[in-house]
Amino acid sequence: MPCMPPDFQRQRGVALFAVMVFVMLSLLLTLWASRTSLFNEMVVGNDADYQRAFEAAQALLQDAELDIRGENADGSTCTGNDDICRSGTADRIPLEAQDVGPQLAALEQQGTGCRNGLCAKRAGKQDFWNNADAARGPTLAQMASPGVGARYGQYTGAATGSAGKPVHPILADTSAGDRGGWYWIEVLPYDSSSKSSGLIADNAGAPGKLLPLHLTPGVVYRITALAYGLRPGTMAVLQQTYAQQKRKD
Repeated sequence: MPCMPPDFQRQRGVALFAVMVFVMLSLLLTLWASRTSLFNEMVVGNDADYQRAFEAAQALLQDAELDIRGENADGSTCTGNDDICRSGTADRIPLEAQDVGPQLAALEQQGTGCRNGLCAKRAGKQDFWNNADAARGPTLAQMASPGVGARYGQYTGAATGSAGKPVHPILADTSAGDRGGWYWIEVLPYDSSSKSSGLIADNAGAPGKLLPLHLTPGVVYRITALAYGLRPGTMAVLQQTYAQQKRKD
């Protein structure tokens, strides 16, 4: 048997070790790239789901405005039966000053202060959508339930589409309280003296002149709209104050 040179004997197995190191490094790089890609996909997916919920909440705000004005989406007067246009509901948008007191008294008798999407001014904890403790006030589960909150199109007749072809994938889902979207309209009495006080600057007319704020009746409305995303844990909440002024005609 021929003898091997001493240098060859010392180098035996070094190549295998080097290959194993490169394979392990390649595996680590592949795992890192895979985890980074998965993380980026989760971030993009969560952001897209929130944007869908945000758009649904905006649509709920617009639907609540139509509910207040008693109009269809095209501006025509709302007509319908039962819940549509609040024809058969116990709670309606107050149209005259004498309607405000009885409506608020009826709402204040409710445990949540709300019924059929209309609410008296909330006292205590305002962000009920973050509340899960009934001892601290109405919880989200209580507010997002039939007979308390309002669904999209429930009182305006706005179309949500069919199960196979929904107008909006979020708003069309009413299968549970934590699915789809809700809105609540707080009826806030306004100081009657404000009807003759100047609150809005008339820059188009005389500089420095203020326009009176004519409200009919003397209330403003605070609308809270909440929409759930398609992914668990996604939720968008929007609020706005709406004042319906009386037209001269």
